[in-house]
Amino acid sequence: MIIDLISDTVTRPTKEMLEVMITAKVGDDVFKMDPTVNELQEKVAKMFGMEDALFFPSGTMANQAAIKLHTQPGDKLICDKYAHVYNYEGGGAAFNSGVTCKLIDGNRGMFTAAQLQEAVAGRSDIHVPFSSLVCIENTTNKGGGACWDFSELEKLQKISKENNLAFHLDGARLFNALVAKNETPKQYGAIFDTISICLSKGLGAPIGSILVGSKEHIAKALRIRKLFGGAMRQAGFLAAAAIYALDNHIERLAEDHKKAQEIGVVLKSVSYVTKVETIETNIIIFYVDEKIGADNFINSMKGKNILLTPMGEGRIRIVTHLDYTEEMHKILLKELINYQK
Repeated sequence: MIIDLISDTVTRPTKEMLEVMITAKVGDDVFKMDPTVNELQEKVAKMFGMEDALFFPSGTMANQAAIKLHTQPGDKLICDKYAHVYNYEGGGAAFNSGVTCKLIDGNRGMFTAAQLQEAVAGRSDIHVPFSSLVCIENTTNKGGGACWDFSELEKLQKISKENNLAFHLDGARLFNALVAKNETPKQYGAIFDTISICLSKGLGAPIGSILVGSKEHIAKALRIRKLFGGAMRQAGFLAAAAIYALDNHIERLAEDHKKAQEIGVVLKSVSYVTKVETIETNIIIFYVDEKIGADNFINSMKGKNILLTPMGEGRIRIVTHLDYTEEMHKILLKELINYQK
């Protein structure tokens, strides 16, 4: 048995999800004639109380399309130093949109309204890139699945609006935050200009992300998606999986969070772990004794068919997910307790 805890992207469609995929009604989505894609887009737009939505092959493409529609070449976007759009999207902001990133030194991928206010100061100076976009990530990946405080997001939105800055949410794991904080999609739809949501992480669909926003923004995003090579044909097979995930896999995210908390308890109890970062959702980040080393620990666990991933700077990540069963959970906890014994 392989216990894959590298990411929540490793999930595979459930039997029930495969059944709805097989029976999905499809058409040519390039001509907006795939009924299941249209249904998904309408469903998510309504869920967030926003005007329209667009299905993308990946979260990176959805984020990059949002960046491009909100900026002009030579502009800059403002984000946390841990932000996915800066760290893990291949330099796409520069390559695709010609924009630079103003990085804020936040806490676990989250910054304050005061920090944003400072970052936008002097934005009319002709010697510096023009600020046009603020990007938020919730939950934060490098921050260990941390959830933003919604009242702080409201303050950030106010500052963005006052400074004519677009406000985009990279909500790759937004539903984890909604479940953990008992919040609603409409709360987020009310303050962000655009939101990207990944359907192939905790929700368990095989492929796809969706971008929500105004009709004007989504019309622009449709053109950008085409430019990026993301237009798909009979994408309804994938959209059907996404609809199933939204209907059946949101509330169960709490199970992933519970398992993550239980792993955290064990990690804090063993002598070889030197630090466990705060656990709020399904991501655990921890450090092991320098005498062991992160790479050695990961390789040792791999020898026991348990797959973990390094996050740099001695950090190790565990991500719980739909395919991480109770049986796997018991094996992992046992191996963590018995390590070095």
